[in-house]
Amino acid sequence: MNWLYLVGIILFLLGLMFSIALHELGHLLPAKIFGVRVTQYMVGFGSTAWSRRKGETEYGIKWIPLGGYIRMIGMLPPRPGDDPSKARSTATGPFQGLIESARDAALEEVRPGDEDRVFYRKKWWQKVIIMSGGPAMNFVLAFVFFSILLVGIGLPTWAPIVSPETNTCVIPVSEQRTTCKPTDKPTPAAQAGLKAGDRLVSLDGKKIGDWAAATDLIRSHGPGAAQLGIVRDGKPITLTVTLIAQDRPNLEDPEKIDKNVGFLGVLPTEVMQQQSMGQVVGYMGELTGRVASSLLNLPEKMVGVWHAAFSGEERDPEGPVGVVGAGRMGGEILASDLSNEKKIAIFVNLLAGFNLAIGMFNLIPLLPLDGGHIAGGLWEGIKRAYAKILRRPEPGYVDIAKVLPLTYAIAIVMMIMAGLLIYADLVNPLRLTG
Repeated sequence: MNWLYLVGIILFLLGLMFSIALHELGHLLPAKIFGVRVTQYMVGFGSTAWSRRKGETEYGIKWIPLGGYIRMIGMLPPRPGDDPSKARSTATGPFQGLIESARDAALEEVRPGDEDRVFYRKKWWQKVIIMSGGPAMNFVLAFVFFSILLVGIGLPTWAPIVSPETNTCVIPVSEQRTTCKPTDKPTPAAQAGLKAGDRLVSLDGKKIGDWAAATDLIRSHGPGAAQLGIVRDGKPITLTVTLIAQDRPNLEDPEKIDKNVGFLGVLPTEVMQQQSMGQVVGYMGELTGRVASSLLNLPEKMVGVWHAAFSGEERDPEGPVGVVGAGRMGGEILASDLSNEKKIAIFVNLLAGFNLAIGMFNLIPLLPLDGGHIAGGLWEGIKRAYAKILRRPEPGYVDIAKVLPLTYAIAIVMMIMAGLLIYADLVNPLRLTG
């Protein structure tokens, strides 16, 4: 195995662990601020690799980097009328037994004097803030990573700079070749003496800001002489070029052909163009919409993953990918022949996208996800506001223990989905370079 590939996997896993750690920190800090007793803060699952106790909380790292958690006491309220400091089980059926066992386990963690430090007794808006802290941290991380990508590094853009791969001859669009024949005529660019690295800045006095503007001006000019302004080695130069008429692929639909448009005969150069902070917001907003659409279509997408895993079908580039697949992508990026700048850009984009997806997935209003607890807190707030308006007695706490059977069912489905993604990522991974 290429050692760079292995390093790429390790770097991605470290980035993932960092993201998980901050997600759990987003829960931990407001929980402590609001007085909830937190017994554990763990990054990862499985057996503990390292831990240290500070105050009442054990901080640690576990061996399996597939998530993390904080352990808050009193997540489930006691049954109405029960002593909140004592465990009591009165099961009358299999589901009720499951619920009461979970209540008993939650109450066993409550020590004398902890009655006001349990999660379920906190105000509804405090519960919402505590449970929203994790996804919020993922969104902050995604924004930071996207800012580094767009503002610090830039996005790949075609610049109006003559590429070294530019042909010096006119090749008809109908001929599928890239090399010149002795009988081919020289391009107007070659006849005018354009060189690789020359930046196009104007045509007949009209400014060229980007490659799209250069293409539009050249094509709309048609055949004939034109004054081409360029910058070569930092110095402005004006060249006289004689454009010719050629059939060229349509810019919006390459299957269509534009007849007899102006032709110069240069190819652009790909550069990393830095963006503004406003463009970061727009870029992240667009991706948020795409991720939301993917989450709505997740069952259908998982069917595609199943076929890819067991029938050998091609993976959907827009489909879900697990931690194993993302780790392999990290290795693929580092082991590729891309420039270091592009490697960093793709790697940062991968981490940003993963944080955005994790944050949005956790907002799904189903337990055991954060969104389920957020929905419970919001429902409690609505009930209390409604009772206050109607001057009715204050209602009790929202009892999320009642939906534990559904919670366990959803957890099982999530484990199956995670296992399917891991298997598909091993046998039929989604690759960045095909």
